[in-house]
Amino acid sequence: MNLLSVNIGKPRPNPWKTVGTTGIDKRPVAGPVAVSEPGPAGTGAVGLAGDRVYDVKNHGGSAQAVYAYAREDLDHWEAELGRTLANGAFGENLTTSGFDVNAALMGERWRIGADVVLEIATARIPCRTFQGWLEQEGWVKRFMHAGRPGPYLRVVEPGDVRAGDAVEVVHRPAHGVSVAHFFRAMTIEPDLLPGLLDVDDLPEPALDWLRRRTAYLAR
Repeated sequence: MNLLSVNIGKPRPNPWKTVGTTGIDKRPVAGPVAVSEPGPAGTGAVGLAGDRVYDVKNHGGSAQAVYAYAREDLDHWEAELGRTLANGAFGENLTTSGFDVNAALMGERWRIGADVVLEIATARIPCRTFQGWLEQEGWVKRFMHAGRPGPYLRVVEPGDVRAGDAVEVVHRPAHGVSVAHFFRAMTIEPDLLPGLLDVDDLPEPALDWLRRRTAYLAR
């Protein structure tokens, strides 16, 4: 796996939510980009220098520090939608190549370049901004049923990343719960949720979400 591009958001008006601004318009940048732990959600901070989120209630913070999406999945959607999708088109910070990021395991760790280590923390949930950005009616439901969400990652070891960096899996948990499986549990297959609570070594952000969601559904 390698890194095709590092993408930073360009602020633009958000007519699809009341927050008024969105950072979903991600563009590839040249040169190194610093990656660091952003701290708790609510401030707009994310893991990449020069980027931020504006819907601070639903995005940002440690568990959503960095969003990765595969070029192979963008190519799939290019064919489905009949349009060109540049790197960053889905609002991803990192566009990867050579690896199925949705088959990666929750809690799996990647080393990118010489210094940065990231850990898969959760999966992307589509929202109205994403649907409006792509100008696709019914996009949220379509994206959920396709099962190609891409992972959010937390920062374990900071450093710099740049296009062309190698991406190496340096830790792969034994539990076998993939990003795609976790995403289905979060969205279209809630019956999977109780079984995930018994899985050892899921990352804490995922476990926290599972506990809250199962408690809500049990009410």
